[in-house]
Amino acid sequence: MDAEELAKRLTAIASVQRLRILANLAAGTVHVSELARRVGMSRALLYMHLTKLEEAGYVAGHLELSEDGKALKIFQIVPFSLTIDQAAVTAAVAATNESEK
Repeated sequence: MDAEELAKRLTAIASVQRLRILANLAAGTVHVSELARRVGMSRALLYMHLTKLEEAGYVAGHLELSEDGKALKIFQIVPFSLTIDQAAVTAAVAATNESEK
């Protein structure tokens, strides 16, 4: 992981709201309307946060049909591990420097 990718992943979770979304998704998949109720925000705002998390690789979304034929956007957490320490930062910068050569 280079410095740009590390910064993107850190930026994606540098929000209390997005951390709450991840915590809720850790319990299992859920459709957007239910997740919006759980975290107490509008679906529009939730989609903005989910897009940022999805672009960084923390969550994945897909469409499913409900029993009454409505399309539901379902999200789930993507298992991840992120270690931030001096070694991780140094390795990310080194990877960036190497790719720029």
